[in-house]
Amino acid sequence: MTLTDAELEKEYIITNIDTNDEELNAFLFSLGCYSGEAITVVAKRNKGYVVSVKDARYSIDAQLAKSISVQ
Repeated sequence: MTLTDAELEKEYIITNIDTNDEELNAFLFSLGCYSGEAITVVAKRNKGYVVSVKDARYSIDAQLAKSISVQ
């Protein structure tokens, strides 16, 4: 499943990030967003999501949320 299907305030483990943009992959990795890392959806907004990774919060758009697979 992807982050778009995630329940609020429930911790998930990232299993895959499916994007063809190497720069975006490097950016996400620098934020601590990579396979095996825990992620929590804190809030769902009209155009995106607020997620928590490694005690930091980030705002991501819906398209990026769809590319992050979690379990």
